[in-house]
Amino acid sequence: MLTEKEVLTTLEMLRNEHLDVRTVTLGLSLFDLATHDAARFQDRLLSRITGMAASLVDVCDEVGDIYGIPVVNKRISVSPMAVVGAPFSSRELVQIAMTLDQAAQEVGVDFIGGFSALVEKGLARGDLSLIEAVPEALTATSRLCASFNVATTAAGINMDAVLLLAKTIKAAAARTADQDGLACAKMGVFANIPQDVPFMAGAYLGVGEPNAVINVGVSGPGVVKRALERAMEADDHLALDEISEVIKRTAFKVTRIGELIGREVAKRLNVPFGVVDLSLAPTPNVGDSVGEIFQVLGLAHIGAPGSTAALAMLNDAVKKGGAFASSSVGGFSGAFIPVSEDLNIAEAAAQGHLTLPKLEALTSVCSVGLDMVALPGDTSAETLAAIIADEMAIGVINRKTTAARLIPVPGKKAGEKAFFGGLLGEAVIIPVPGSGGSDRFINLGGRVPAPLQSLGN
Repeated sequence: MLTEKEVLTTLEMLRNEHLDVRTVTLGLSLFDLATHDAARFQDRLLSRITGMAASLVDVCDEVGDIYGIPVVNKRISVSPMAVVGAPFSSRELVQIAMTLDQAAQEVGVDFIGGFSALVEKGLARGDLSLIEAVPEALTATSRLCASFNVATTAAGINMDAVLLLAKTIKAAAARTADQDGLACAKMGVFANIPQDVPFMAGAYLGVGEPNAVINVGVSGPGVVKRALERAMEADDHLALDEISEVIKRTAFKVTRIGELIGREVAKRLNVPFGVVDLSLAPTPNVGDSVGEIFQVLGLAHIGAPGSTAALAMLNDAVKKGGAFASSSVGGFSGAFIPVSEDLNIAEAAAQGHLTLPKLEALTSVCSVGLDMVALPGDTSAETLAAIIADEMAIGVINRKTTAARLIPVPGKKAGEKAFFGGLLGEAVIIPVPGSGGSDRFINLGGRVPAPLQSLGN
């Protein structure tokens, strides 16, 4: 039974602390639509998505109104298109991308993910066609997201795919130069990507998933921040283990709310409920920042010495509290540190407190990785590949998900600002130390072998 104080605390989260359900994502399997006829496939695709997701937005809004908890984003994820659309050429896949975008617009969702390929051990014909289509596909659409898994702890790192995708990022940036390389904000390169992610740009529906499923992503940086402020105001001698307990209890409440909303939406759509993703997802709004939590913990800013330890504690406490609140946890389930999407983190990067090497260090203890990082437009494909490879290595060795969502901003240099708009925010372009020093290593190609699973250290 909830106490009166706990009920009042939850109401305070809703009214003043930016508590919301960040995303409800409907996963749809497309494997039964496979055909060699591209036009027929597009017809089936449009019919499946507009049919199954027709009431998704309305149901989310209805449930949100009933419980007084807004569902900020409604999204769709589909089976990896490189598999479902393996027979098609890159030209046909661009048309299919536009059909996916059309379907997303017709049902009113914010994004649709799944223009994806899983290439950790090699590149099949469908993978190559899809990757070739990506720059044009992401330029010609507004709601489509793409993701690529290039590494796993079991398979190692496919360095040929890493370099190919780095060149693809450069091409996508060039096609959207007038929007500061916006197309790159809609694609991520991953290690150990989960199959049930509700967050973009990584969302796709894996081969082990049901025909349709609802996955939910909760939020709560502002809620955690205010909970810590209240606890530390009441007792200014709180130790870190006691602070961790405050975060755990807060994560428990947030997760219960997310699961409540997700199960109700799934019930009304008559599809199974999948998972709650426990990630702390910031927005560019004041008071809803992961970076502000660091300041409450006594650090001058994110990036100061101690930041990695603080993030490790935060991430672990969120997982512990969330895991106790739900038996269906999945996705990324960690703290996001997307530079442009978090006002406080973007300011720390602009002031030089948060550098690329420090960001990389932080990603060793959090989800998901180098996220929404704006880089100089003249950063070479080989240097981008080297940055991605470093990030993949962190994921592979530590048996966790990591990712790189890098944006080489055409025509701009370090210190200038890039603007992406909306939830994607804006960020100062940060320098790349040692740029150009990795070309020979990256061009060796091949695959970094899978790490030894025993003798962990």
